[in-house]
Amino acid sequence: MATILRRWSYQYPWLYNTISRLAALSVGGEKRFRQLALQELEITPNTKILDLCCGSGQTTRFLLEKSPQVTGLDAAAAALSRAIQEVPQAEYVESLAENMSFADDQFDLVHTSVALHEMEPQQLKQILGEVYRVLKPGGVFALIDLHKPTNPLFWPPLAIFMTLFETQTAWQLLETDLVAQLQAVGFRDCQQKLYGGGSLQVVQSKK
Repeated sequence: MATILRRWSYQYPWLYNTISRLAALSVGGEKRFRQLALQELEITPNTKILDLCCGSGQTTRFLLEKSPQVTGLDAAAAALSRAIQEVPQAEYVESLAENMSFADDQFDLVHTSVALHEMEPQQLKQILGEVYRVLKPGGVFALIDLHKPTNPLFWPPLAIFMTLFETQTAWQLLETDLVAQLQAVGFRDCQQKLYGGGSLQVVQSKK
């Protein structure tokens, strides 16, 4: 069942978007959800932004409201095709997140939205290293992703969602200390905030 629903969520954008909007209600709706990781960041029209694992551009459109210099990266050609249609103002690159086709020190801000839970543990470590590499010194990595709930009332809906739509890597992320992994790569000033009864985490860190 999980495999079928997961495949359908990618095959039919309306299904994925509906699921995303319903999940975002716990933090005040999709618009707020998409901008949680950007709170308190100084973003100007000169800020070069990488939307890592951008999918079909759901967050890319919000990033473009902050700066016109946005590049979306994803490994899925079908997702990028939808992003180009829906949000044509951004640049797009088809590439693996763990082996990005950028030179060092390219971006002021790297952002990723609920994508890291899709990665195997070793893959996740490689991605964090790549993010560090492509960020300029002083640049910021901002992410939002799943987290083990601190409020027990949020466990049942999260467990149902993950059982139906996610793989084992999502459960692994719940047991992963992302802040510690970021610090191990070299990131500093790591700030973590929890939302939705602790079921979502926002982490901002600097190179």
